[in-house]
Amino acid sequence: MHNRYALILAGGSGERFWPLSRRAAPKQLLRLFGDETLLEAALSRLQGILPKENILVLTNIEQEAAVRELIAGHLPAENIVSEPAKRDTAAAIALAVGWVASRDPDASMAVLPADHLIQDEVAFANTLNAAFTVAENSDAVVTLGIKPTWPCPSYGYIERAHEVDIPGNTTDIPVFEVVRFREKPDTQTAQTFLDAGNFSWNSGMFIWSLKTVISEFSQHVPALAEFVEEVRTAEDLPALLEEKFCNLEKISIDFALMEKASRVLNIEADFKWDDVGSWISVAGYLDEDTDGNRSNARIFPLGSSNNVVYCANKDSHVALLGVEDLIVVQTGDALLVAHREKADQIKGLTEGIPEKLL
Repeated sequence: MHNRYALILAGGSGERFWPLSRRAAPKQLLRLFGDETLLEAALSRLQGILPKENILVLTNIEQEAAVRELIAGHLPAENIVSEPAKRDTAAAIALAVGWVASRDPDASMAVLPADHLIQDEVAFANTLNAAFTVAENSDAVVTLGIKPTWPCPSYGYIERAHEVDIPGNTTDIPVFEVVRFREKPDTQTAQTFLDAGNFSWNSGMFIWSLKTVISEFSQHVPALAEFVEEVRTAEDLPALLEEKFCNLEKISIDFALMEKASRVLNIEADFKWDDVGSWISVAGYLDEDTDGNRSNARIFPLGSSNNVVYCANKDSHVALLGVEDLIVVQTGDALLVAHREKADQIKGLTEGIPEKLL
């Protein structure tokens, strides 16, 4: 346990859940599903798996103050690091690899998004521990896949090959060789993936030993391997990041590394997972009336059906008259009314909204 680490990616732009989310308060800092934010829940899931000193939360300048205030006392202050610019996940992960390497070059680490909903903490712990064991006993990078439940065109997919035995893995959780990563398909292609039965959704959760990931960076992204070493030996990390981070290539870890890695293994997670990608995802966890209206507040529908209503003030009252398939989100200073089918386009609204509301 003491040489296992985790990176929690806690950045984001706060656009998909506008007007509730803002640049300084993106999805992972919202209490969408109870009293805990998604970031707090991500930290809670790691209790008993890793010591808090081995958890790094990576955020950005706009959100750093809110993140520090939220999780003060949960982690040492130096375990919260802010990126000076948005350079996508490959650069962020390279930063974290260097941070871990400076503490334990023989460590293994997990990469975990802060904004996913995973409610079965026991199943999560069992799966993550198995993934650590596999990564530590192989030369592979390990992915956690999610068993697809419908032909979703919004996720990437992982194509699996045969099951493999990994020394030291004494669990009954199967491990598979990965054939390749598949980009977000159209719905028809996604259905063929489901019919084939050997595809998982790409959850964006990865586990590897430092030895393996540094070797892969050196082979496929030498500039990031060099940056890892600079972070590992840095005497003044904030100064290094100010000087170097903005110049790193803006590329995702999937394109930079995962699709090129020498060996990738897949574990299909045995827990319910939701990446909470839009208001439609949130709607699935709200109270529903007989006409399919879902809300976290008190609504008065008349001739209205299949609407989603979310109010920052849960004591609010909302009347719906003769409308259907709407998303209505109310905060203290803004109101969103959108068609359900346009949920994925809400982030585009921010281009025309006053700066003070972003």
